[in-house]
Amino acid sequence: MDTYREPARDIPVIARADVVVAGSGPAGVSAAIAAAREGASVVLVEQMGNVGGIATEGLMSHWTGETKGGFYEELLKRSADTDSTENRHIINPERLKTVLLEMLEEAGVRLMLYTFACGPVMEGNCIRGIIVENKSGRGVIYGKIVIDASGDGDIAARAGVPFSLGRESDNRMQPATIMFKVAGVDVDRGVFPGFFEDHLEIPAGDIQQVGRENLPFPAGHVLLYRTTLPGVVTCNMTNCIGIDGTKAEDLTKATIVCRKQMDSIVEFLRKFVPGFEECYLISSASLVGVRETRHFEGEYALGQEDIVSARVFPDWVVTKAHFNFDVHNMTGDGLDETGVQKEFSQPQGYTIPYGCFVPKKVDNLYLAGRNISGTHMAHSNYRVMPICANMGQAVGIAAAICAASGCLPRALDVRAVQKRLEETGVSV
Repeated sequence: MDTYREPARDIPVIARADVVVAGSGPAGVSAAIAAAREGASVVLVEQMGNVGGIATEGLMSHWTGETKGGFYEELLKRSADTDSTENRHIINPERLKTVLLEMLEEAGVRLMLYTFACGPVMEGNCIRGIIVENKSGRGVIYGKIVIDASGDGDIAARAGVPFSLGRESDNRMQPATIMFKVAGVDVDRGVFPGFFEDHLEIPAGDIQQVGRENLPFPAGHVLLYRTTLPGVVTCNMTNCIGIDGTKAEDLTKATIVCRKQMDSIVEFLRKFVPGFEECYLISSASLVGVRETRHFEGEYALGQEDIVSARVFPDWVVTKAHFNFDVHNMTGDGLDETGVQKEFSQPQGYTIPYGCFVPKKVDNLYLAGRNISGTHMAHSNYRVMPICANMGQAVGIAAAICAASGCLPRALDVRAVQKRLEETGVSV
């Protein structure tokens, strides 16, 4: 490979803070707000032009999964278009963008949009900040504590935290998607399969089988969700398999593959699905929906059995988390043979222990979001946004305590975090 030696240069220190957060998805936003509310100075870095990640730029249809208590409840209350308990989980991304900005501003978080977190600033095995780059140039942001909420864990990986990719047996990762919306739908006649296991009957037969037979591979499943807007429906139907979301070339491939599927999907909906005869594409996500990449090694790795048994850990920091094993097929459309959605039989919520957020080998760093320490199967459950939002709250509080006391995250007495969580409405 040809190389070019870039001249060494001094780069400016553009900010200093108690807590620096990389990534502004639900985990990153909640971490930043929680830390700031504890009195910490906080800088939040985001490469896109809006905060919210998949919930906004990714055009996600709804808050999938649930928790009870904590930041997620506050977020729902402030961002929902309706007071209806049944429909408040539907996301209006334009409203959510503004609500999140308001919450960050109220908390006193310094926000840096259009800014890419390039790498860590290290001193031995301690992270001291991050290097960022944007249109203003390249710079350093020093922080007493750094939270990697980037989804893929780019900062943690470059800092030297050990990790594995995807499924343990073969490193395959769940497929990627670009969400999009269609308008012109007669929702009163519409059909809305919300799970791979929804085998609804349409005139041509089982909707999932009709999709598999008429949509371009690897698309094939039919997932359709109501929105808060009249006649508008969100489609979770594009599909790109065999990609590594930590590689720019694979993200480019996913964008091309998924976007080329959209016209065929709209034609399919018009031809086969009641209520969609006059539908048309109106918007699509600016962010590819990457479900799975790095699983980092932490002080504890959450496993499938921890979820199935609804285990309550002594060092819990996330509680009452509930979802299913949402493993998308890694060789085609639909649900992987290991996945369980509607038939998931564990009705109780589980907890996530503090150790899952504390990475091995690197100090002064927290993980938050889908990059925490856990197995492939456990990840398919905890990766959803409501659970990630409450992860961020826990980590934000912990980071503020560490920054104020000078304590290393792996040495922190978790009871201090639990006490503050309980005071904010989180309980086991």
